[in-house]
Amino acid sequence: MLVRAEVALGTEVALRPEVSGAIIHGLKIRRDFLAANAGKRAPMPGFVLLARDRADGVADMRIGFTVTKKIGNSVVRNRLKRRLRALARDVLPKAGLRGHDHVLIGRSDGLKRDFAVLQADLAKALAKVARGPAR
Repeated sequence: MLVRAEVALGTEVALRPEVSGAIIHGLKIRRDFLAANAGKRAPMPGFVLLARDRADGVADMRIGFTVTKKIGNSVVRNRLKRRLRALARDVLPKAGLRGHDHVLIGRSDGLKRDFAVLQADLAKALAKVARGPAR
């Protein structure tokens, strides 16, 4: 069971799985997004996952979402961001990397793919980042 708090339409998301005790916060600052870009990446058809170990000793996970204008107008981009938020809410508490910053970059296939397939893709991407070397 998850305890969830959202402020300002999902910009700050705090998820607390009762089992694992991990807390997920939202990324808001540009430098955090840029720092995540220097970490590991796992491209998938519907999104690209970036993950970087913060190495600050805090086990909390942080997540950020970005969708470029190349994907479509604001309605399309916001729909994709909502799907990515829901995806992270479902998968990160179980498979997320503690002490890491995660960034999901939306791709146009993220709108067309079935949600269950996206969930499997995110779990696969997290496993790939967890075991793979830095790029």
